[in-house]
Amino acid sequence: MFHVVLYQPEIPPNTGNIMRLCANTGARLHLIEPLGFELKDKALRRAGLDYREWADVRTYASYEAFIEAARPRRLLAFSTRARRFYTEMEYKENDALLFGPETRGLPQNLLDTLPEEHRLRLPLLPGNRSLNLSNVVAVAVYEAWRQQGFSAGE
Repeated sequence: MFHVVLYQPEIPPNTGNIMRLCANTGARLHLIEPLGFELKDKALRRAGLDYREWADVRTYASYEAFIEAARPRRLLAFSTRARRFYTEMEYKENDALLFGPETRGLPQNLLDTLPEEHRLRLPLLPGNRSLNLSNVVAVAVYEAWRQQGFSAGE
């Protein structure tokens, strides 16, 4: 199993799509507050459809609370500012994949706490800024899961 960690997500449909992705891949979804919406938000429900009941979703008051409670084996942060491509990582069972808020990404001070080899990015054409959060999460989760032979995990 992999862990998808959304740091202060802002857009309900993105989180709903990611919730659905997690339900279908067996990944656990961790949401770090503050959230830019209520978990009861209609747009979140619409995007997640009826998958909320199938997704393992946990919320935390802060990044530090997440680290203390979840104790991730290895934290891999996705950022447009990273140098290493996501395909260069050898993903392992129980890795936590960390993604920042849609409008600003992960804070630099948080990225600086992680080894550079644990900071990953998806390639973009020159001059482009970013991809949609739910698309990036889907690409990363499927690459990690593919490397595990699409096994059901724990």
